Amino acid sequence: MKKLLLLSVALTALFGGSAIAADLRRPAYTPPPPAPPPVFNWSGCYIGGYVGGAWSERDAIFTDLGNSNFRAFSGGIVGGRREGSHSFNVGLDSSVIGGGTLGCNWQPYGSPFVFGIEGEAGYMRLEGSAFDPLLSPTLTISGVGGVPDVLGRAKLGDWYAMATGRLGYAWGTAMLYVKGGAAFVPVEASVLDQCTAVAAGCGNWLISTSDSKTITTGTLGGGFEWAFAGNWSVKAEYMFIGLGDRHVSTTCGFATLASGATVSGGPFCFDHDFSGIHTAKVGLNYRFGGSGY
Repeated sequence: MKKLLLLSVALTALFGGSAIAADLRRPAYTPPPPAPPPVFNWSGCYIGGYVGGAWSERDAIFTDLGNSNFRAFSGGIVGGRREGSHSFNVGLDSSVIGGGTLGCNWQPYGSPFVFGIEGEAGYMRLEGSAFDPLLSPTLTISGVGGVPDVLGRAKLGDWYAMATGRLGYAWGTAMLYVKGGAAFVPVEASVLDQCTAVAAGCGNWLISTSDSKTITTGTLGGGFEWAFAGNWSVKAEYMFIGLGDRHVSTTCGFATLASGATVSGGPFCFDHDFSGIHTAKVGLNYRFGGSGY
């Protein structure tokens, strides 16, 4: 009996010690590190809207070119023979703008650069009118005085559109970008003279001439965009639409006397020169695809 008891104690000590030693050699449990947060990526297509304002770089300039017999329309049969070609300014009011945006971005993983294309279309209306001051009592030239009666009207809008490429530099949910491409802007210009009362100081013939076209030109600018809630982002942007400081259009029309007879020398022509347009806007975009926090 005593031998059996001693054997039991020996076996317990042997196997129990081995288990304790194994427990001492086993490292303590360490939980795995937490997964890294997802990296924000601007890739994906988006749709959005915007509001802002637009203003002209300077007044539109109308130039009275006359016809083959008369060096200027203003002044009538008497003054037109003496006055040469001249210009007058037509101021354009500023405009509220608003519309929609559709575009797509691609940001290579691991790169801060964002490449994109974007289309924009909306409302814009810059317009104004002014009389040719040649016959103003304060601007009597060559002895011809009277009241201004040749009215010039100019308009840019009622709509406009852009198709641009975009290059951005992003750090997380913030991005600075530049963009440029083509812009499409309707342009209208007209000249009207309805006064033939020479005794009241007007000229003595009538004219009504106008022109409208859609100009395809360039646009360049940039902005800042911030993704504030996953796929939602806000932006602030400036764009310049360059009408080229060039002669955008020329209108020509036949002048008539009060009797209905056509003034000799062919149609009278007026040149219309528009400058560039500044635009500034804020917008809200929703992006489909990509990844976010």
